[in-house]
Amino acid sequence: MQVNELKAGVILNYFIIFLNAFVGLLYTPYMIRMLGQSEYGLYSLAASVIAYLTILDFGFGNAIVRYTAKYRAEGKEEEQYAMFGVFTIVYSAIGILVLAIGSILLFNINSIFGDTLTFEELETTRKLIILMLFNLAVGFPLGIFGSIITAYEKFIFLRVISILRILLNTAVMICLLHYGYKAFAMVILQTCFNLVTLLLNLFYCKYKIKIKVLFRKTNYGFLKEILIYSFWIFLNAIMDRIYWSTGQFVLGATVSSIAVAVFAVAIQLQTIYMSFSTAISSVFLPKITSLISTNCDNKTISELFIKTGRLQYIILIFILSGFIVFGKSFINIWAGEGYSDAYIITLLFFIPLTIPLCQNMGITILQARNQMRFRSLLYIVIAICSLVLQIILAPIYGGIGCAIAIASALTIGQIIIMNIYYHNYQYIDMIKFWKEILKISIVPFIISTVAIIINNHINYSSFTDLILAIISYSFFYLILAWLFSLNKYEKEMFGNIFGKMIKRFA
Repeated sequence: MQVNELKAGVILNYFIIFLNAFVGLLYTPYMIRMLGQSEYGLYSLAASVIAYLTILDFGFGNAIVRYTAKYRAEGKEEEQYAMFGVFTIVYSAIGILVLAIGSILLFNINSIFGDTLTFEELETTRKLIILMLFNLAVGFPLGIFGSIITAYEKFIFLRVISILRILLNTAVMICLLHYGYKAFAMVILQTCFNLVTLLLNLFYCKYKIKIKVLFRKTNYGFLKEILIYSFWIFLNAIMDRIYWSTGQFVLGATVSSIAVAVFAVAIQLQTIYMSFSTAISSVFLPKITSLISTNCDNKTISELFIKTGRLQYIILIFILSGFIVFGKSFINIWAGEGYSDAYIITLLFFIPLTIPLCQNMGITILQARNQMRFRSLLYIVIAICSLVLQIILAPIYGGIGCAIAIASALTIGQIIIMNIYYHNYQYIDMIKFWKEILKISIVPFIISTVAIIINNHINYSSFTDLILAIISYSFFYLILAWLFSLNKYEKEMFGNIFGKMIKRFA
């Protein structure tokens, strides 16, 4: 196990998250104002439509990571290279399938959105979807190399490329928006950067890791095993799309592009919030797979689940409590007029998401054990229920109605039922987990309650005033959390990270 790569992967993941958040604070309001609420809504709508086609990955990306890690642990190099050949052919076929399904979608775009979008808006949406289709179709066959790099735990390379991409994409896009270019230019730029990233991954695999792609006679027994493993992850991907893309689709078909824009702001914040959790769990699949391949006991897996869950919850509850206190003022200043409903929608996402997000290690454990069936079937059922409820509530309550439907499904499926499943069938000590979570929750509850009372007597007139208030809140929060919430391991971990950062800065 390359411990330095693992630690660096987690740290760089969080750096990327903070960079995305920082860029979003500065760039997103500028983009919204330059595009206008209607065009921003169209861009978000087109992206949500294309997001449905990303499920055609069928979970193969996770399968590549899992089986590459498994073959490496077992020393089976030839089998590993033959697997890469199989997936190269499969992904090329998926790219063609994406273009075929996308073409059908384009021919029917008028009948889907014709009642709520103008002729000009329909034409803009059609052009955006065409470009996004090309981006996705090319990305599938080349995307295998990113999964290989993850399986080889070369996290530093992947994260550095991501950082450069964020910085360059933002800088160029600001220039284009300044000179009057709109959403179409944004998608062209994203397509170019995506192609460059994919090609860099290919060259890294070939010349640095020195992997080979062998095209041999297909092992149908192995292919069947891959398909069974990937199928349950595929169902999980469908659930994610129903949760986080259907709202915009439903609002675009039943309300307006402006309603889509407001909902998209909340979705953007929800994506950032989720990434703070997955930054830790996303680098653990190779490690968990290796542990399970060597028949590691359930107690060790359970302790790892609780340890990472505490770390994730410490970060998430800090963000959640701060958003409860300052979120409304933040959105009013940041996004501008007409986006006030985004605060309520975002809270409806954040609160029920917090628990499943700090239990993301459970997904990694299920993937490593090849036991995704129950979770996937459960999530599909509750996601469909959520979709039906969104269709009912959206015409009445708009984006808030969609958020209520999503929040209800999250609470029933991802919190109540999955916690019972983890405890009784995966032998993870969920009682101990919840005791640890309740210990950490005391400080956030007290300080956020006091801050809300104080906040009711303050009106933030500028972004500077709001930032100063957030810094003050964070100062007192972090001191109290350090004294009363963190255990010895967590104090040492965070202390080492911040100590190294201060030394390097100095």
